[in-house]
Amino acid sequence: MSPALKRLGVALFTWGLGEGMFFYFQPLYLAELGADAFMIGKILGGVGIAMTLVHIPAGYLADKIGRRPILRGAWAGGFLASIMMASAQSLPLFVAGLILISMTTFVIAPLNSYVTAARGKWTVERTLTLVSAIFSLGMVSGPMLGGWLGENFGLRSLYIVASGIFFLSTLVIYTLPAQPLHDLASDFSPKTLFKNKRYIAFLVLIFFIIFAIYLPQPLTQNFLQEEKNLSLSQIGLLGSIGGIGTATLSLILGRMSIKTGYLIAQVGIALFAYLIWRGSGVGVYALAYFLLGGYRTARSLAVAHVNSLISDAQMGLAYGLTETVGMFPLTLAPPLAGYLYSTNPESPYPVGLLLIFSGIILTLIFFPRSAKE
Repeated sequence: MSPALKRLGVALFTWGLGEGMFFYFQPLYLAELGADAFMIGKILGGVGIAMTLVHIPAGYLADKIGRRPILRGAWAGGFLASIMMASAQSLPLFVAGLILISMTTFVIAPLNSYVTAARGKWTVERTLTLVSAIFSLGMVSGPMLGGWLGENFGLRSLYIVASGIFFLSTLVIYTLPAQPLHDLASDFSPKTLFKNKRYIAFLVLIFFIIFAIYLPQPLTQNFLQEEKNLSLSQIGLLGSIGGIGTATLSLILGRMSIKTGYLIAQVGIALFAYLIWRGSGVGVYALAYFLLGGYRTARSLAVAHVNSLISDAQMGLAYGLTETVGMFPLTLAPPLAGYLYSTNPESPYPVGLLLIFSGIILTLIFFPRSAKE
């Protein structure tokens, strides 16, 4: 692993630790601030809109001005947003901070471009899934610590501690070396990317699959607390197991063919939805959250396959467009999940299962071959 990837790994691990402290408790804190299930769904849908709008400009700028400035801006913006969330004592101010920190996901396309360029002799899929695993390892300890802090000091304390961890991560990201721009970047026209039929078809497939695998997720913590009577510490433990699952599945599936790994990840999330819906006991839910690790792995594998469909000069914009398409379901799925939950708390799971199995069939039929194939 190159020195740049090692530094990036430290920054991602510490950020994952801080984000993991509050990520799984966010719907619960929104409820504590006065939001009902449908409102939580709409808020998370608004977060999805914010996350959707930023990726194409960030990817385009990464091709034009370099990746390091985008990474630095994202980390600094996330740190400032965490301070806003930590200081908020009302729902509107907290939601503003939540949307702001969500907008810093514009870093994903430049980050993936940076990692791809710094990978050395490793394959793209192995490098991207390893980076995802490092971030997920940081999220292993975060939920357990967050659950303990939430029960003893209140959920607001999670954001206070996380902002301190984010500050350390930001210091590390500012030590990353710059990367030269691609020689062909100045001559690249976005029109050529939109004429790539295999790439565009893959975006359609990505949209449907991510919508399907995300639908059972947004209100699962609320379901476990309100319907299954789990404590905050138990939910925090499940979040940590989810981080272990992401790290483990990323390392395993990253060494398989991308199509095979993509299919296995979807099957794992289908099992997650079924076990949460029909299972009982912390042990069963722990297995479900371990399998949920396939969600982040599936996203990494999709980005890795995009690299095989496009030119290196298009990398930033292509990754940005891919993330935009991948984030758009996060706008649509939470309000639907909130509506389904408000009518019947169990209903997001059978509906999600139906969509996931449809996505598996579509993957078997329409997953595009790489240029090498």
